[in-house]
Amino acid sequence: MLGRTILAAVVLTATALSADGAVAAVPSATVSPAPVAVATDTDAITDTTDDEPVCARLKGVEACVGPDGSARPGITVEDTRDDGYHPAVEYYLNGYLGTKYVIHNLARNGEVRGSREIGKTVTFRAALYRGGKRVKYGRWKTVRNAAKYPVKRETRTSPAAARAKSKICTSTKGGATLCFGERPTFVYACDTKADRFQARAEYFVAGDPTARFEIHQLAGTGTCGKAEHGDLAISMYRASLFDGGRRQATRLYKYN
Repeated sequence: MLGRTILAAVVLTATALSADGAVAAVPSATVSPAPVAVATDTDAITDTTDDEPVCARLKGVEACVGPDGSARPGITVEDTRDDGYHPAVEYYLNGYLGTKYVIHNLARNGEVRGSREIGKTVTFRAALYRGGKRVKYGRWKTVRNAAKYPVKRETRTSPAAARAKSKICTSTKGGATLCFGERPTFVYACDTKADRFQARAEYFVAGDPTARFEIHQLAGTGTCGKAEHGDLAISMYRASLFDGGRRQATRLYKYN
């Protein structure tokens, strides 16, 4: 299965994903921030040749990656069931497993949330959450060449460089830093301490409280993950530290 092959690829680079998608405890000294190719099954890769999005579905959630000319360009997640869960889409960009992105759709049944800013290759899956806990997730799918102007892979930015490029930064005591600049908007999540915890940026854009964006930096100390959001401004943000799926440190949301 695609999920298992992705796990194997990450283990080989000392950034291991556990069976439920959490990051395993890995000594930071053994972690390399170098780009890692996503291992995939050939029949699970879709090269977009028309305007139809490629979707992954579970009961209550539909996650799609669509080309620019489709009804759902970029990556989107729809709430398809009125229940006690909220849907999310989890994804990696450009074949790099050191940074995972998550979009939580906190709106109501029938609403769609997402981002236009995707890479040349998108590996994604649908998931269901109850509060901050993931309760179900589907199989990984990979889509290539969906965006006319894909975002570039950036894996070499240090926390110091992220601060220098950004307008605003905030940090936790444990070693997570979130930095961002605007117009065009970009966000960094940086791991600044050599331990088993992972840095995470959690934020909202354009004043919309119904879509929470996350950047999970998995590549180890001294590395940063980057997301882009075009002309949409950051409205609330915070840096957090996680041990797999457990929150270890955070601060209150700040308003921009």
